[in-house]
Amino acid sequence: MNYENQLLSLIKNALAEDIGDGDHSTLSCIDASTMGKAVLKIKEDGVLAGVEVAKIIFNYLEPDATFNFYKQDGEQMKFGEIAFDVKAKVHTILQAERLVLNTMQRMSGIATLTKQYTDKLKGYTTKLLDTRKTTPNFRLLEKAAVKIGGGLNHRFGLYDMIMLKDNHIDYCGGIERAINKAYDYVQAQQLNIKIEVETRNLEDVKKVLAVGKVDRIMLDNFT
Repeated sequence: MNYENQLLSLIKNALAEDIGDGDHSTLSCIDASTMGKAVLKIKEDGVLAGVEVAKIIFNYLEPDATFNFYKQDGEQMKFGEIAFDVKAKVHTILQAERLVLNTMQRMSGIATLTKQYTDKLKGYTTKLLDTRKTTPNFRLLEKAAVKIGGGLNHRFGLYDMIMLKDNHIDYCGGIERAINKAYDYVQAQQLNIKIEVETRNLEDVKKVLAVGKVDRIMLDNFT
């Protein structure tokens, strides 16, 4: 499934979780045809992330909603600035509001922190990678926020890279055996995925270098 389809699925499920059988607060007191305008005002300095997603959320609920960008994803934001405004039915605005805010706040926080680290790496060839330790069902946008902040996505899930961690190595019976079996598996299955192996000490590193067959060595919790 590509990014667009994954995003639409995320939005659909998130709105269903929030709205359920109806936004009864809005349904009870606001006519369905009433039009309105909402403005997103920035309350903290940082790196903006999620504004493109916000537009998609509003247009998912109301394709004819008018969305105006004042800032773009990845731009520095300052307290008091306006990120966007949207003109739509009030029902649309109130149904989308919480999902938009939750998404942009979380993504902007991740992008801002990532940018702090990537700024420290300027001038070096070192790259900052993320992990699979993400919020369930929100990985797509958390990893997108890392990229907006200047980082790189490591692996997206269990399917797009072989990563031999300590548990795999211990259950398999050793680091050499795990590497050889993983390499043979990739060849037999004709998979176009990389192999990474986790090492716990320099002896492990020496063993991996002796065997070869891997694309990346992780130095796990080294001093």
